Amino acid sequence: MPIITRLENSPPESIESQITQMVIDYVTDISMVAIAPSNPLYPLYQYGVGHEVHQYLQAMNGSRGFPVELIVALDDEDPSIVAGFLLYLPVQDDPDACAVAYMAVHASRRRQGIARAMLAAMTARYPHAELACFVGKVSWFEAMGFQVLSARGPQVLLNTRDHQTDGLLAVLDVAPIYNSLEVRQIHSYLLKQNGKRAMVDAEKQRDRQLDQLTRQAREFVQQRLGQLPEPDLPAPPRVQ
Repeated sequence: MPIITRLENSPPESIESQITQMVIDYVTDISMVAIAPSNPLYPLYQYGVGHEVHQYLQAMNGSRGFPVELIVALDDEDPSIVAGFLLYLPVQDDPDACAVAYMAVHASRRRQGIARAMLAAMTARYPHAELACFVGKVSWFEAMGFQVLSARGPQVLLNTRDHQTDGLLAVLDVAPIYNSLEVRQIHSYLLKQNGKRAMVDAEKQRDRQLDQLTRQAREFVQQRLGQLPEPDLPAPPRVQ
């Protein structure tokens, strides 16, 4: 079983680079957009989500003024190898609460209890934990002790308790990432490579999928809670 370790400061480059590579490889699974590899916009979200995770990891040194914590699963035979990671945000004004930002396990190490062990380490420290996932993963998180609260856009909101925290959850403002020169350059390259028609179609495809996932989340919550779907449950008040 991998070594489950909580880091209190920004991870060394060797660990961060492996985490970044997992984000790039599994961006379909961990991004709220659920962008498919076949979509021409895929490289743009690989960069955008990868850069967001990079900024969260850098914020662990306190430079952003809000708390970020990281749990990594290191290979028991070679601790230099990262088998999985869990990036989460402690909630201000509520010492028991946190929210999962990103989690991934290397494809070669899945179904070995790694994600379960990382979540257990997190909830041992923050028993009032929250996360959002797509409908297909809800049952797995329910088996981990999470319960459905409501829909949040294309995802289902789950919590270890039957309510959200009243504390403040500080998150990164990702708008500057997607308005950055780097993203514009990537978009220009993709436009040149695929053509305007294909890029417009890619955006429509992404939006149709998001609409479908949003309906699916609402319908799932309605069935699970046995009631008409409520409006999307807002996140705790956030400071950016």
